Amino acid sequence: MNKIIESIKNEVKKVIVGHEHLIDSMLIGLIANGHILVEGVPGLAKTTAINALSRSLGLDFKRIQFTPDLLPSDITGTEVFNPKEASFYVKKGPVFTNLLLADEINRAPAKVQAALLEVMQEKQVTIGDKTYKLDLPFLVMATENPVEQEGAYRLPEAQLDRFMLKVLVDYNNFDEEFEIVNRVAKFGFGNVEQVASKEDLEELQKEFKNVHVDDAIQKYMLKLIFATRRPKEYGIDEIEEFIEYGASPRASIDIYKASCANALINGKDYVTPLDVANIAYDVLRHRIILNYKAEAKGINSDYIVKKVLEGIKAP
Repeated sequence: MNKIIESIKNEVKKVIVGHEHLIDSMLIGLIANGHILVEGVPGLAKTTAINALSRSLGLDFKRIQFTPDLLPSDITGTEVFNPKEASFYVKKGPVFTNLLLADEINRAPAKVQAALLEVMQEKQVTIGDKTYKLDLPFLVMATENPVEQEGAYRLPEAQLDRFMLKVLVDYNNFDEEFEIVNRVAKFGFGNVEQVASKEDLEELQKEFKNVHVDDAIQKYMLKLIFATRRPKEYGIDEIEEFIEYGASPRASIDIYKASCANALINGKDYVTPLDVANIAYDVLRHRIILNYKAEAKGINSDYIVKKVLEGIKAP
């Protein structure tokens, strides 16, 4: 494994016990320039994880708590009138950072969700008649409450598609929780130190662009995407009746980029079918829209991805 990646992970693990998949996903998002949606119950150290990542790289970090009364200007910033000088000045919002935690993103109404779209896709913010470019790197990690909870809004499909990965975070196992209680109750968490810089991250991003993807592997990725749209053509008849819409073209780009980043953080300069399979669930689960038949039978998008992976032969 790359020494820089290993050092970053070791620093994050000073305050995070378990949740290896979440740590890897944050690194994939940062290296591949993609945003992450994290779903899980409160108290699973999601905020702690991204804060630790920012400190290990010396990057700016900000957090927005999404609430039903939040306004778009609370995120992007606004023009403020200065009565002394009789002029307006721009007060920039919390999106002007490197790592942004959008906590409980589905608690806020549609206008606020829309305010994030330009920021996430274009990496720029328009305030008044001026457009401001964000400093790079820029990563949004949004946390989402399960939709059935009270006071939660459904995220629009257009916004869900902006997230490279959707990661499910579950409780720690017994031994991990035992260690968490011991650490916090007796000693507290360790101090996360900066072990890398923006320049190191830029080097990793250069290495990421040089990761080799064989044509056969690339076609395998595309077959996985196309099988979510027209499963019958790929011999996976059993899931066709449950799919309303398959994965978008953006999924094809993201599965390629995420596979390359996954290979890199595992110390390889080439992508294998295993790299693709490892990130397929995270890339696809939020992009497959199921119909009422799937809901009636208790079938979720992870089941569809599982059947697609089983049905498409790896090269």
